[in-house]
Amino acid sequence: MSNNKSIMYSALEVAGFCGVVNQTAINWIRNGYLKAFTTPGGQFRIYPDDLITFMRERDMRIPEAVLNAAASNAEESEDLKTVLVVDDDASLNDILCTYLRKKIDESFAEGYKALTVVQAYDGFDAGSKMAVLKPAVVVLDLDLPGIDGFDLCRRIKEDSQYEKPSVIIVTALEDSGTEEKCRELGVTAYFKKPVSFSELWECICTELA
Repeated sequence: MSNNKSIMYSALEVAGFCGVVNQTAINWIRNGYLKAFTTPGGQFRIYPDDLITFMRERDMRIPEAVLNAAASNAEESEDLKTVLVVDDDASLNDILCTYLRKKIDESFAEGYKALTVVQAYDGFDAGSKMAVLKPAVVVLDLDLPGIDGFDLCRRIKEDSQYEKPSVIIVTALEDSGTEEKCRELGVTAYFKKPVSFSELWECICTELA
């Protein structure tokens, strides 16, 4: 399934933005630091929003051209709904997103809405991606490093730049008042870990209907 984004960069262009040689950018990609995909001809291509995430994580100055490119891609992809999964448990994050992408591919074949899944592993990364991608649904873990999950949830619901996505909480917190507090913040649904992936998928579909 295409993600409908027309602007992308080569490894050489990324190297230019970051002030490094081409081989360094290629090494970043091969080592998994910078998200990229490979063309049929074997060339690396990087989307602006993934480059922004990479540069912000390393306190690099982000050129205005890259920010504008990410915004342009987001505008072109208005018909493409995004589900953002935010969880610092990398294994769970990866497994859940693999499941969701499989379900999306199956549903897309049946004429369902065009969807894409994006991952974030901390609150800062989540904020960066939400600002650019404007996800329709955010699947949010509350116990994140360096940021209070409740505060992040509040910002997601109150800050107009995020366009008020549906927020689905998935948490291992056992405090009896946690769910009530989340409901007061306007979350759509609340799941305790271990979560049923099928139930979570049904909930996402309901929010996108």
